[in-house]
Amino acid sequence: MKRIVLLLVTALTLPSRLEAQGLRPPAVPLVAHDPYFSVWSVSDSLTDEQTRHWTGTTQSLYSAVRVDGKVYRIMGREVRGPQTPALEQQSLKVLPTRTIYTFSGAGISLTLTFLTPSFPDDLDVLSRPATYLTWDLTSADGSGHDVSLYFDASSELVVNTADQPVTWGRFRLGDATALRLGSTAQPVLEKFGDNLRIDWGYLYAVSPQPDASTFAGDRDAARASFVEKGTLPDSDDFSAPRAAGRRGAVLAFAWDVKGVSSQPVSRRLVLAYDDRYSIEYFNRKLRPWWRRNGAEANDLLRDALGDYDRLSAKAQAFDDGLMADLKKAGGEHYAQIAALAYRQALAAHKLVADLDGTPLLFSKENFSNGCIATVDVTYPSSPFFLLFSPTLLKGMLTPILDYASLPRWRFPFAPHDLGTYPLANGQVYGGGELTEENQMPVEESGNMLLMVAALAQVEGNAAYAQKYWPLLTKWAAYLKDKGFDPENQLSTDDFAGHLAHNANLSIKAILALGAYAKLADMTGHAADATAYRTLVRGFVTKWTALADDGGHYRLAFDKPGTWSQKYNLVWDKLLGLGLFPPSVARTEIAYYKTVQGPYGLPLDNRERYTKLDWIVWTATLADSPADFAAFIDPVYNFLNESPSRVPMTDWYWTHDGKQRGFQARSVVGGVFIKMLAEPGMWKKYAGK
Repeated sequence: MKRIVLLLVTALTLPSRLEAQGLRPPAVPLVAHDPYFSVWSVSDSLTDEQTRHWTGTTQSLYSAVRVDGKVYRIMGREVRGPQTPALEQQSLKVLPTRTIYTFSGAGISLTLTFLTPSFPDDLDVLSRPATYLTWDLTSADGSGHDVSLYFDASSELVVNTADQPVTWGRFRLGDATALRLGSTAQPVLEKFGDNLRIDWGYLYAVSPQPDASTFAGDRDAARASFVEKGTLPDSDDFSAPRAAGRRGAVLAFAWDVKGVSSQPVSRRLVLAYDDRYSIEYFNRKLRPWWRRNGAEANDLLRDALGDYDRLSAKAQAFDDGLMADLKKAGGEHYAQIAALAYRQALAAHKLVADLDGTPLLFSKENFSNGCIATVDVTYPSSPFFLLFSPTLLKGMLTPILDYASLPRWRFPFAPHDLGTYPLANGQVYGGGELTEENQMPVEESGNMLLMVAALAQVEGNAAYAQKYWPLLTKWAAYLKDKGFDPENQLSTDDFAGHLAHNANLSIKAILALGAYAKLADMTGHAADATAYRTLVRGFVTKWTALADDGGHYRLAFDKPGTWSQKYNLVWDKLLGLGLFPPSVARTEIAYYKTVQGPYGLPLDNRERYTKLDWIVWTATLADSPADFAAFIDPVYNFLNESPSRVPMTDWYWTHDGKQRGFQARSVVGGVFIKMLAEPGMWKKYAGK
C-alpha cells in the first residue's frame, strides 16, 4: 500500500517539477547541421544513454571530468563494463542555437554548452559544419580543486555500419593540433536512401587551448588512461584500420585545468565534418556552400576557431531576442516548442553551391521515404524560411521550378520531389511509371503557387515569380480545372490514403488561385488577376455551401458527419487575400476544441493521430491568445511526456503521445507560422 501511495505522489508531483525545469524534449539536439552530421541525446540526463544519430544508431560523444583524482561522467555511457559515476545533472535548456547542460557535485559546478551557429542571415556560417563544445567550471564549495576534462568522439560518426574500417590521423593548425577520422573506403555519394549514415568525408576535432592533449586511436585505451592518470596515452595508436564497433577508434582530448576556484574557467573544442561533396544534382556533384570558393578542411577549422567570440555573442543575442518574440507571439510553451524545432528544421537540409554559385538548399524526408527536395515537405517548413531567409526558400524552390521547366517533366502540374537523398536526379515518388493517380497534382501545384506568392510578399516584389511565369500559369490553369472539387487524389497527408472531394485540399487550391491572382497583379497581368479573383470568389461561395456540416465543415464534400483540420486556410490570413468569411475559421476553431485529445487535435475524424505542424497552422487561425494556447498546450505536453524518445516527430497519436511515424523532419519549421501572423515579424527577421 505504501508503494502505491508513493507512486501516486510521484505521479502527481512530476508535472510541476518538469514545468519548473522547462520542456523535457523527447530528444535533445547536440550537433545538428545536416541529415548526416546530426547527433542527439535521447534521455532525460546526458549520461543516461550513449548519444545517437537522428536515425537512432549510436554515434557516441563522451565526456568526463576528473576532480581531485576521482572521475565522473558528464556525457554518454561506458560501452561495456562498470559505469563511471555520473555527475548530477541540474538543468537542461534548449535554445534556438544552443543546448546548455549544468552539472554539480564533487565540490564543482560545470556547464556544458553545445553551440551550433545556425544563423540564416549568414550563409557562410550557416553552412559551416562546425559545432562548439564549451566546458565552464567553477568551485561550488569555496575550495580549490584539481580538475581535468576529457572528451572523445567515436568513429561511429564516420560510417554507415559498425563493420566498416576507419583510419585516423593528426595535423598542425597553427599552435593547435587537429585530429581527423574517416572511413577507409571513402565511397563519396555512392549510397542513397533513408535509414543511412554518412561513410565518406572526415570528422575533425580541434581545441584552441594550449593545455589540450590529444590522442587518436583505441577508445578503451584513451578512457582507461584518463581514469588512471588524468591524461591521455603518450602516443597515437596507428595500428591497422579497424571497424568502428570493434575496439572502436576515437578522437580524444584532455585538458589539465589544475586549480579550479570561484573564478570561472573554460575549455573549448570544435567538432566539424567535411563531406567534400554533398549532393548530386542532375548528375553534377555539388560542393557544400562553405567550400564553393575552394576552401578546404583547414580553412573550415581555422575560420571556426577565429569566429568563436563573435558567434558566441551573436548566438546569445539571437536566442534572447527570438525567444522574447516567440513568447510575445504565442506564450512560453509555444516559445519552447519553436526553440526545439529551430535546429531540427535546418538540420534536415544541406546547403550547396550550384556550378554557377547559386545557393541551393535540399531537404531530406527523414524516416518518411528518404526523398530529396520534396515539395510537400518544403511547404510545411516554409514558414521558417519565409521568416528567417527568403534566400534559402528560393534555394529550395529553384531546383523544383527548373526541373518542371524541362521537357522531361511532361505533366501540367508540379512535381513531388527530385529523387532520393542525396541524389537529386529526378522524381522517384510514384514508382517507375509516373501517372496522375500516383502523384499529388493539386497538392504540389497549390503548394508551389502559395510559396511563390508568400515569397513575393516577403520580398516586396514578384521578380522571382516573373522568371517562372509560364510555368506558374500552367499550374494555375490545372487548379482552375481540377482544384475546387479534387478527384480521388493523394494530399501531403498521403499516409491517410486517397480521398475524393477533399475539403481541405479544395481550400488549398482556392487560396493558391487567389495567390496567383495576387502575383498577376504584381507582375502586370491585370486581366488574369481580375479573372482569377472573380473565379475564386465563386469557388468560396460554393465551398461554404458544400462543406457545411452544421457547426463545422466536412472532411469531404460528400461525407456528412465528418470533420478535418482546415490548416491550409491560414494562407488567407497571411497573404491578406480575404477570400473566406472570417466565420469559417471561427466556426472551425470552436468545434476543434470539442474534439481534441490529451496530446493534441487529431488530423481528422478517421484516426486519433495528428500532425504537429498542422496543429500550429490550425491554431494560428484562432482570434485570441487563449484559443491559440488551447491547441499549443497539448502539443507541449506531448513533447514533455511522450515515451517515444526521438527527435521531434510530427506524426503521433493524440491519446497516448506515442510516435506514429516520421522523426527529425524539416516540417517542424512550420511551427514558426504563428510568427508570420504577427505584425512586423516578417520584416524584422527576413528583412535583415
